Amino acid sequence: MPNPARKPSTAADAIALACAAGLLVLALWFRGPELLNSGKWLTIAVALPLAFAIAARLARGVSISGAFAGAVIAFISILASPDLRMFWALLILFAITLAATRVGRDQKQKLKVAEAESGRSASQVMANLGVMGLALAIPEFKTAYLMALSALAEVSADTISSEIGTANVAPTVLITTWKAVPPGTNGGISIRGTAAGLFGAAIIASTAAALRLIHGPGAFVIACAGIFGMLVDSLLGATLERRGYLSNDLVNLLSTIAAAGLAWTLS
Repeated sequence: MPNPARKPSTAADAIALACAAGLLVLALWFRGPELLNSGKWLTIAVALPLAFAIAARLARGVSISGAFAGAVIAFISILASPDLRMFWALLILFAITLAATRVGRDQKQKLKVAEAESGRSASQVMANLGVMGLALAIPEFKTAYLMALSALAEVSADTISSEIGTANVAPTVLITTWKAVPPGTNGGISIRGTAAGLFGAAIIASTAAALRLIHGPGAFVIACAGIFGMLVDSLLGATLERRGYLSNDLVNLLSTIAAAGLAWTLS
């Protein structure tokens, strides 16, 4: 679903940073003792997220607050997967979504739906990656990887569909009524954007399979969950967000919850 450009909310960022700090404490509570027993692993677990955050900031993919939130999620992904496979999946997500935001930027600026020059804020980062962080922070989740990757697939599908759909002006309809609407409208979908979203979900599912983060039909579940979450995002955008009941961040959060929830149900 298209995400209109907006000025970051200080209050929303403060809440998001508090949530990120809470996830960090939760992850350290459950997984910290194992981390502290290995000096080499501790160095890697701290250095890689910092490097990731700095690179993301320099690429203007995130703001300063967004870089901190992203570093926390990256740190949790390393705690949950010491072989770094989950971190690589996160890195791939960042790369493809950053590339998608750069496509047709002039057109998006004309439509006033381009991402802010400063990059995604902490509230945007946590809205998209908070579910992944929570799933990975608690070891008791038997389907943690599946849920986390499904949430990533939803973010990939939603972001790519939105960015490609608005970069290339094409017939757009509201998902609830199928009436024509301008590109960039909340809840608006197009054939090109939807196809791009399917591809985005498939990329994360394929990555998960290639990295052997999941087994059996897991890749299919991840792809389906990501697509489902993308459609939920559009439905919420066309209804509750258009009426002002939900912010875009809450829509993104609920959509990743929907994707992770479906993965848990199908597991």
